[in-house]
Amino acid sequence: MKKQDQKNNASSDKITDLEKNKSDATGQFLTTDQGLKINDDNNSLKAGERGPSLLEDFILREKITHFDHERIPERIVHARGSAAHGVFKVSNSMAKYSKAGFLQAGVETPVFARFSTVAGFRGSTDLARDTRGFAVKFYTQEGNFDLVGNNMPVFFIQDASKFPDLVHAVKPEPHNEMPQAASAHDNFWDFISLMPESMHMIMWVMSDRAIPRSLRMMEGFGVHTFRFINAKNESHFVKFHWKPKLGTHAVVWDEALKISGNDPDFHRRDLYEAIENGQFPEWDLGVQIIPEADEHKFDFDLLDPTKLIPEELVPVTIIGTMTLNRNPDNFFAETEQVAFHPGHLVPGIDFSNDPLLQGRLFSYTDTQLSRLGGPNFHEIPINRTIAPMHNNQRDGHMRQEINVGRANYHPNSLGGGCPFQAKAAEGGFTSFNERVDAHKVRARSTSFADHFSQAQLFYVSQTKTEQDHMKSALKFELGKVETIAIRLRMLSLLDIIDKDLAKDVATGLGLKVPDAPEKPINKGVGADAGNEQEPKIVKSTAKPSPALSMIKNKTNSATIATRSVAFLCSDGVDSNSIDKLKSALEKEGAQIKIIGTNATEIKSSDGKMIKVDHSLNTVSAVLFDAVYVPSGKESILKLSELDKVPEFLMDMFKHCKVMGFSDESLVLLDDTTIKKKVKASNFAEFGIITGDDISKDFIASLGKHRFWNREDKLKN
Repeated sequence: MKKQDQKNNASSDKITDLEKNKSDATGQFLTTDQGLKINDDNNSLKAGERGPSLLEDFILREKITHFDHERIPERIVHARGSAAHGVFKVSNSMAKYSKAGFLQAGVETPVFARFSTVAGFRGSTDLARDTRGFAVKFYTQEGNFDLVGNNMPVFFIQDASKFPDLVHAVKPEPHNEMPQAASAHDNFWDFISLMPESMHMIMWVMSDRAIPRSLRMMEGFGVHTFRFINAKNESHFVKFHWKPKLGTHAVVWDEALKISGNDPDFHRRDLYEAIENGQFPEWDLGVQIIPEADEHKFDFDLLDPTKLIPEELVPVTIIGTMTLNRNPDNFFAETEQVAFHPGHLVPGIDFSNDPLLQGRLFSYTDTQLSRLGGPNFHEIPINRTIAPMHNNQRDGHMRQEINVGRANYHPNSLGGGCPFQAKAAEGGFTSFNERVDAHKVRARSTSFADHFSQAQLFYVSQTKTEQDHMKSALKFELGKVETIAIRLRMLSLLDIIDKDLAKDVATGLGLKVPDAPEKPINKGVGADAGNEQEPKIVKSTAKPSPALSMIKNKTNSATIATRSVAFLCSDGVDSNSIDKLKSALEKEGAQIKIIGTNATEIKSSDGKMIKVDHSLNTVSAVLFDAVYVPSGKESILKLSELDKVPEFLMDMFKHCKVMGFSDESLVLLDDTTIKKKVKASNFAEFGIITGDDISKDFIASLGKHRFWNREDKLKN
């Protein structure tokens, strides 16, 4: 009994200690790992509010270093990726603005591009609601240039000191390692609700941009403001854009969930198969160029990574085209071991003082040291420059190069002085001679204080369909949040962006929009130390920007190239009915997949054997862009006996995709509710094409991508 009592007492003491630790945490000050109390954890040390970040910021370096080394060998963020080799060819010389050799007329440069999700681990799904990484390594004759960006032009935070906090918040919660590859949980929205600078990015992530149809159909952005430097040492600010030739398209959320269950490798497979089939994806690289004299002419700060430059203010100038034409030979050796870094520059391109960019310059190298085993990651084949490489860096883990000679220092005479320093005229890199004259401060420029106007601009630029999708996304995400106070805090911030948006989301959550947001709103920036910077609450005065809407975007292509069309068939199908539409679609570059009632082949009504691409038992409608059911009484009868056929057709209808039927196969709609929702006389208006010769109308409808007018019918 005494032993049992002692055991119970020990257990009780342990619980008491745990409770004590929990209560103690509420009164603790934030410190470094050495116990130094931190006065400002939200701003890196800079030379003036808008000046460059300083290397002496030991607090930032400790925080980022610890963060970069938290996981090995998987990337901490952007762990799940797909990549391909290709070429970039210039069509419009940038000589007027940049002396970079690979941006001059007619130059072709080999590239390696990697696309990735941010939050999930390597084994997570491709279809998570998430930002997508869009990184391109240019193997130029002057050294490697890495354009490291995302499929969204802005970011969650303004200063690199908050990056570890952002990622910690969005990753699975540390006490239970859930949820995977998802932001729909308390930790993420707690952080966001206290950091209103994130609201613009939240609008993007809650839009359909976060669930692209294909990696081949999403835009890319450099996010940060960079500089172009020309041969006269003149500087222009520049923003980078990738524009997909196939247009910018997305899936709907219900579709994304089902794709994740049917094929979590959907994006990876789509990119790989397109390249294997010779349907090489292409993007135009464009830039927004801003003269140095115009730096302060906008009502936002060019250095603020939570802001974009509307294309109506500064049009995008196309430089050239990237074509991805070869898949990696070895996924690990290339896709996994590739090391991107925003600090890999060439003469003619330089940094701005964007405080998020400045912090990333330290973080990327530090991460590669951990992930790839040491300082020689640049010698891995996929990372090697094609430009000659000569320096005095030696030894280290996994050194591959065998250096000769006795002199490994500079200056030297024993090695003949080699390698020499290169003058600027000889191609030597020189940083832009920007004047910096300021006090060392941990502060943020007041020009960064507007957190809402561009969030408003993005929201009002969307169509009603896109706005409805954003509302649904917010209701889903915040509906997963268990802490009511966090939901209310978010509703207050949404109310600043758009009152109808906030009210609709609040109704979906069973809450009311608070009369006013908590004060201070910006609890994340300096509030603990008493020097908080409250955001400006201003309404956007800019006109809606069609470029921000995928549906209204004028650059969206009507091409149906690489669109995947499912032909539902069984034994007894009319081969002429197949061949007529199949031939017309393939002529336009579409991909036809015969979906049969078995996995091998079916026999047509005239005795032909037709190869089956997929069995109906192994695929879902969400894996295709459109469906067609050809003629053939026996085939249609067999399809009508299968429960999966009406489910397949209803998913196509629900996800607003093009549907085609021969006159005979229309009978399959009798087992669905489609005829109850849309009158037969209005079928074409809603993307349902019928008849025995539908090629022209089917192709025209498929070029519209989706028929969003169905969504109103689905509500009835």
